[in-house]
Amino acid sequence: MTIHPVSPNTVLANALHHAEDVLTPRILAIPPERIVLVVGTQINGAPHIGTSLVQSLAFAMASRLRDRFGIPTEVLFGALDNAPYELATDPVSGHRYQRAYAQALGDEVLTDLVTTLYQPLFTALSQTLDITHRIETYSQQQADQHFRHTWLRLLPRLDTARWWLAPSTGTPHLRIPCPHPNCGWAEKHAERTHVRLTDRETAHVTAVCLHHGAYQAAITPTEGAYLDLSTLYRNLVKELALSSPRGTLHIMVKGGDWVFGSHLVDEALQAVGLTRSQLPARLFCPQVVTDTGAKLSKSLIREGHAPMSANAADWMLDTRQWPGTIAEYAEQLLAMADTLLSDPRHFFRSYSAAEINRMMTAPAPRSVPAP
Repeated sequence: MTIHPVSPNTVLANALHHAEDVLTPRILAIPPERIVLVVGTQINGAPHIGTSLVQSLAFAMASRLRDRFGIPTEVLFGALDNAPYELATDPVSGHRYQRAYAQALGDEVLTDLVTTLYQPLFTALSQTLDITHRIETYSQQQADQHFRHTWLRLLPRLDTARWWLAPSTGTPHLRIPCPHPNCGWAEKHAERTHVRLTDRETAHVTAVCLHHGAYQAAITPTEGAYLDLSTLYRNLVKELALSSPRGTLHIMVKGGDWVFGSHLVDEALQAVGLTRSQLPARLFCPQVVTDTGAKLSKSLIREGHAPMSANAADWMLDTRQWPGTIAEYAEQLLAMADTLLSDPRHFFRSYSAAEINRMMTAPAPRSVPAP
């Protein structure tokens, strides 16, 4: 049986009997017909243990909420294929450019990537807990009529939120990839990208390509250019689109490193007109950190800028190296989820990679008694 971690008390943990109690006020305020737990991940290579941890906790929390409140639940996985695939600097202007996975690889390759790297684990978690799930790429999300209409309606009020979305510059980044065949480059920080509404349903965008110079694009709710938004900007539009009362409570499931960024998104949501009660429900999951206390980062470790935790394992940076089957990996993740959810002290904290490795490799039954 897994040895439970020794976790300190906190103000939040002391106020709860169960980790899911943190969501109770939102569920009871306006009882929903269904609950959707929304978890997103950048599709930029093989997932590491921090990604798998948040994903498995989304499924485990969905199961607990369904059993406790009797409300149908599901998990929505957002595959963020607008992550940078290539970066370059314009030698003339000095401006930075990027080409995202969506433009560099194309729909077919990205579908295969998601199917190979993420779908097997989701299927195992879904079948074990009897929780349905959906996968939506950012390419699909930005093409959705409701998402694009929400962005168009936001534009006249964006000035009230821009300093929350970009506190250093006041310019939220809008990237419209160059439309030339086999190009797709866009200015990373959008210094020369300008947008204006020509009518309530159409936005006109001008930008400058790394290779092809100035170009123009139009965006409407149903067609037009690819709408690539920077992280905070994208979350603002996504959460505005999900805020409409339709009998569904959307819960944003994120790693603990998002606590600080979500403050800015919430302030931006209020700046454009939402009330406190309309802000999305959020669940921040335990963060996996190195021995220095920094978030576990594949890129920093592989580039030699940060050490891997002592007593950690190689599979934690690339979960494809897990020494077992996907079913066994899912079982161990859910066993660890039971441990973390058995006491709020265990859930609302961070864990070293070494401690996660210990809990993942120890023999563990699914039913974990509270300490």
